[in-house]
Amino acid sequence: MDWKTYAKNLIIFNIIGIIALFLLLKIQHFLPLNPQKFTSLPWYQTLNIAISFATNTNWQAYAGESTLSYLTQMLGLTVQNFLSATIGISTAIALIRAFTKKTTTELGNFWIDLTRSIIYILLPLSTLLAIILISQGVIQNFNPYTQAYTLEGPIQTIAQGPVASQVAIKQLGTNGGGFFNANSAHPYENPTPLTDYLQILALLLIPAALPFTFGSMINNQKQGWILYTSMMLLFLIGLTISAWAESQGNPLLAQLGIEHGSNMEGKETRFGVLNSVVFSQSTTSTACGAVNNSHDSLMPITTLVLMFNMMIGEVIFGGVGVGLITMLAYAILTMFLVGLMIGRTPEIFGKKLESYEMIMTACLLISPSLIQLIFDAIALSTTQGLSGIQQHGPHGLSQVIYTFASGAGNNGSSFAGLNANNFFYNNAMSLTMLIGRFSILIPALAIAGSLAQKKQIPNEVRFPTETPLFAAMFICVILIVGALTFFPLLVMGPLLEHLFIQLGQTF
Repeated sequence: MDWKTYAKNLIIFNIIGIIALFLLLKIQHFLPLNPQKFTSLPWYQTLNIAISFATNTNWQAYAGESTLSYLTQMLGLTVQNFLSATIGISTAIALIRAFTKKTTTELGNFWIDLTRSIIYILLPLSTLLAIILISQGVIQNFNPYTQAYTLEGPIQTIAQGPVASQVAIKQLGTNGGGFFNANSAHPYENPTPLTDYLQILALLLIPAALPFTFGSMINNQKQGWILYTSMMLLFLIGLTISAWAESQGNPLLAQLGIEHGSNMEGKETRFGVLNSVVFSQSTTSTACGAVNNSHDSLMPITTLVLMFNMMIGEVIFGGVGVGLITMLAYAILTMFLVGLMIGRTPEIFGKKLESYEMIMTACLLISPSLIQLIFDAIALSTTQGLSGIQQHGPHGLSQVIYTFASGAGNNGSSFAGLNANNFFYNNAMSLTMLIGRFSILIPALAIAGSLAQKKQIPNEVRFPTETPLFAAMFICVILIVGALTFFPLLVMGPLLEHLFIQLGQTF
């Protein structure tokens, strides 16, 4: 297939997936495996769920255990977890092929790439991980919900369901949608420190492997190591800042005479601060969105890091396939700037860069940022948008910023303090997720189609991209572009909140 045919098949497949999931959600009360007799949802919430899972975002403005049947969770959400992940991998592979081909329009076959991604990567890994999770206590059953009589007297409903199979693919496919509302903070999804470690490993595994796939396919493993090292350095910088911020605790507690060591608010005691920070940094550095703690309870500096991870396109490993695509787009931008500085025709990985590639690269990098800024402005200037904010001041602003950064980055994690389950936010997030997804995939295929038609540049005239110098320039471009785009929002939101907390003020 050429890039247009590849893109057409990809789009049609996504549309069919959205329609199928929408219909399944609307008729779930007529279908089996619904022991709690859950009914259908309003059309705008149903559309939001369908788009969310088909775009690999898995944004959830609802509680899964009180909304969706077992059949819907399995046949709808879990299936889309596989399919949306394979679409990202397939697009990344098509882009990589463009650097290996010359004077051709062919990028491979979408259906073959999709099938191989499922059969050879996602299904075996998901099956293995699900079995291990079950052995550690993650539930997997079709039982009706359990009614338990508590010591205080009231009856507590304990949700059941086929959880392990969904948790495995939600992590490996960087999807993130939890079977339960509490996601990976729920003991039935993430019962032990071992399962917590395995879930962190799973969500990083494929995105961290794809740079080496790139190096192998272009026959230059040093290049794969440079991309991986750049990702890891950015990851460790964010992790260090977040761990420091959470270990300091909250100064406001000192005013109440409370000993304030590490910030344990919103965290599970079985994981503690460090595991929670590692999970949060990992889930926002990828496009996973699973959480084992409440991001709304994190310190403002940690919040700033998590937002920035998503705002820059989640290139720090990123979603399966999409992270590598965005990383390569930043590499193209870096080499274009290098060409301007040294006065030579820009090229990368043996392919000459011209105006068409740079226009598509600009679209790929700018569109997700633009859409989240537009909806930030709409939400903060309309009654419908402001009605969902639960806190005043900079923290309330951070709730809105985080929401649309999560949607545009196809992350799906929630700040939890925003009431997003209403007509405005369901529709706004649906548009944000769609544009965030396809404004990366389609330009990436267009770039691939153009590069595949070009001849290879001889090694002796190429600018070396396997060096620490390139990695340093590469990282600087990512940080500068992100800072220039989002600095005002980050200052008025989490950074201002941090300064108020240091002064002993809150809202």
